[in-house]
Amino acid sequence: MIISHKHKFIFFRTHKTASTSIEIALSGICGQKDVITQISKADEKERVRLGITTSQNINVPLLNYSLQDFCHSFFQKKKKKYERHMSAKEIKATVSKNIWNSYFKFSIERNPYDRMVSLYYWKGGDEKFKTIYQFLTDSRLTCFDSFEKYSIDKKIAVNQIYQYEDLEFFLKDLSLKICLKNPLQLPNYKAKSHTRKIRDYKKVLDDKSKEWIEERYANVIDRFGYEW
Repeated sequence: MIISHKHKFIFFRTHKTASTSIEIALSGICGQKDVITQISKADEKERVRLGITTSQNINVPLLNYSLQDFCHSFFQKKKKKYERHMSAKEIKATVSKNIWNSYFKFSIERNPYDRMVSLYYWKGGDEKFKTIYQFLTDSRLTCFDSFEKYSIDKKIAVNQIYQYEDLEFFLKDLSLKICLKNPLQLPNYKAKSHTRKIRDYKKVLDDKSKEWIEERYANVIDRFGYEW
């Protein structure tokens, strides 16, 4: 997750949507006061290798603490920190009304069929689960819901949702919207790309899994016109 005061944007990370590569690219244009959350140790090494700014300013300003935050901080003796997969609701609570209303807020969505297969292999795939349907119906899977990251009370809370399938448009459009002199470019780096064994999601999903995804992600499928 990134909050850029220099370019006045907020990037909401979602799972399995090239978010790490995007965050690395965005880190390269950030200023000293911008919020850049931590990523994995291996990915942070890539930012260092590229000479790009690593995580910074991850402590939430005390000015933006709620009463609950103050109590938690006092008793736990820990400062509230920005996390990489914070939801729109969580981020909104940590910034001023002016920042929330005026900054360009964006996220990335992906074909749910393809994204859930990618998640399946990332979380262990055939070696950990009996079937992909077992994985999909695991109650712990809700934390990987993209829609919950960029919405508040079931309503989309960002200005733009780009599609993973057209990252080229994303790079061009974002570069224009935040007035970059040079177009944004993704690094030649694919985080966690080695985990997926089968690229064609139709060869992985059975009928029950397909139906589950279509029911669970009907709003995403309809909004973006994704097809089987």
